[in-house]
Amino acid sequence: MDFRLKVFIEVARYLSFTKAAKELCISQPAISKHIQELESMYKVQLFERNGVKISLTHEGGIFLKHAREIVEKYDSLRHEMELLSGSCSGELRIGADATMAQYFISPLIADFIVRFPHVKITVLTDSPEQIENALETHRIDMGLVEGNRRRPDLRYAAFVSDELVLVTGALNKCPDRVAVTRDSREEGTPLLTDLPLVLRETGSGTVQVIETALARHGLKLSDLNILLQMDTTEGIKRFLLNSPDSFAIVSVISVLKELKQHELRIIGAEGLEMKREFAFVSLPENYNGRIEKFVNFARFRYPESCPVHLPV
Repeated sequence: MDFRLKVFIEVARYLSFTKAAKELCISQPAISKHIQELESMYKVQLFERNGVKISLTHEGGIFLKHAREIVEKYDSLRHEMELLSGSCSGELRIGADATMAQYFISPLIADFIVRFPHVKITVLTDSPEQIENALETHRIDMGLVEGNRRRPDLRYAAFVSDELVLVTGALNKCPDRVAVTRDSREEGTPLLTDLPLVLRETGSGTVQVIETALARHGLKLSDLNILLQMDTTEGIKRFLLNSPDSFAIVSVISVLKELKQHELRIIGAEGLEMKREFAFVSLPENYNGRIEKFVNFARFRYPESCPVHLPV
């Protein structure tokens, strides 16, 4: 790939030759030379120079769009070939909580074994604490846990972000938004604490995220009107579909199908941010080629920080 494209993208990103040079670990004169060569090659001016300040020209904006596409395609090709290079065999034991196991790990494994059919994979579903304990006792090789969990004796590798959302049946006549506290409540807006809620079991990663979000507003889990708690997200979804006036707080990735099919809908709760980061975790001394292969494969499949795209 033409290195000059990366140079151009970094200059466009920082709008600074100096910062681009620092980022790419090359000299500023080298940056200027690469940009001049591109402008000469394509017979366009890519940047407006105004003293020490620069800005993209119209032509530069078009060039940036295509340059990014070329670099992304090249990176995808390189990652794909790296994943396919070398043999991979043996056993890989993975631990994850129920949501991650069902909605992330299962599709990943299905693709992974097509590429690497000689790897035998088993999955343990449990809480984040038990996943880390299973690593200690060598019952699993790697786990997938919430990324805000950090133990100094374990090795973490960032994966994806996830968001919890308030959902209800599509036929529910409630407004599209609810108030989290009485102070933020507008006339006619329901209160979150009044809604009949179905939640995951106490101690689950989902409930821990909810508790943290509520605490920012001076609320506790006991302040909610909890109708029912269940140990599976699938059970919660089936309950909602048969009790359309109830509500639930679940991972958005778990309800994409129901949202697209207009069986459920998201209710906004302004100020109630319920995001979490997931990371792969392993024992540093046990990190091996199979684990690295799976982590790289997962990141290639989900290259963005959040792989979830809500339906319009």
